Amino acid sequence: MTHSLSDVVHAGGRKNARARVQLIPGSGTVITVNGKPASVYFQENAVNLQPILAAYDMIKTETQYDALIHVNGGGLNAQAQATRLALCKAFVEVFPNLRSYFKKRGFLTRDARIKERRKYGLKKARKAPQFSKR
Repeated sequence: MTHSLSDVVHAGGRKNARARVQLIPGSGTVITVNGKPASVYFQENAVNLQPILAAYDMIKTETQYDALIHVNGGGLNAQAQATRLALCKAFVEVFPNLRSYFKKRGFLTRDARIKERRKYGLKKARKAPQFSKR
């Protein structure tokens, strides 16, 4: 399945973070997040960079792609996970044979956990005011 590169744009999400990834033919080493290199944007934090680079290293092929990523919302960790999901979706569209590899590692599954809403009468979502018997 061949794609023009304008078609290879995918979105991913985690909590309130949203990421859009566009793959562009290039050296295969450039990952730009909101106009900055990924290592600078994610503050050289290995915990945030590792999932992105793990997904990116899977496509060791003759055709290399650079990634332009736009993220907003949430924290850095949620943004990193949203970015990984969007990257993996884009790679699966370009290289369909990688689907089972990514699926097995859980890279194509969106983590649906979000913050629970606050209920009236409680201090937080589940924390109740202190109970006094007398």
